[in-house]
Amino acid sequence: MHEYCVRPAGPDDLDGARAVMLDTVYHDFGTGYVPRWHGDIVDPATAYLAPSRHTLLVAVDAEQQVVGTGALDARGPLHPPNPRHVADRYPSGATAQLRRVYVRPRHRRRGLARRLVADLLAFAAADGGYRAVYLHTDPSVEGAEAFWRSLGTVVHDERQDPDSGQSVVHFDLPLPAAPKPRPHLATHPAPHLTGR
Repeated sequence: MHEYCVRPAGPDDLDGARAVMLDTVYHDFGTGYVPRWHGDIVDPATAYLAPSRHTLLVAVDAEQQVVGTGALDARGPLHPPNPRHVADRYPSGATAQLRRVYVRPRHRRRGLARRLVADLLAFAAADGGYRAVYLHTDPSVEGAEAFWRSLGTVVHDERQDPDSGQSVVHFDLPLPAAPKPRPHLATHPAPHLTGR
């Protein structure tokens, strides 16, 4: 039985998170590090830990090794390279964009990615300022498209574009209802009891 903890990343987790992300872009995506796409991987503290509306989550195993990541920021997709209608639908500031939901291969199929996404969605809901949740994925990565289709709705598939675009698929995920504040219980002094 494998035990994992999913939690917000701290400074001590950044090297492990960076390693998971870099291994993913090199081995799963086959692109390697591309500065214009992956600057947040090199400096996750600035990208995700410093801004209060952003977060980086890590999944750690029983040995406290980072085996998965998931991030969220308030930047909507840019045009270009994304289609204009997608960028217009998901403006920065009102959009929670999910990023870097990666799990090391030998830890996959254990529910970690779903746990990471559930916690990211809860973070977005608790923020109170997000109106939509967006992400895009590369459908050539094994399992990625099916996973996101199980959680969200396709808003644009660039493989269907006449010029074939970036060949990525853009998704909308349902934003959970914001947690209801707990009722404030007024504290009243106990009635003074007197015996007669």
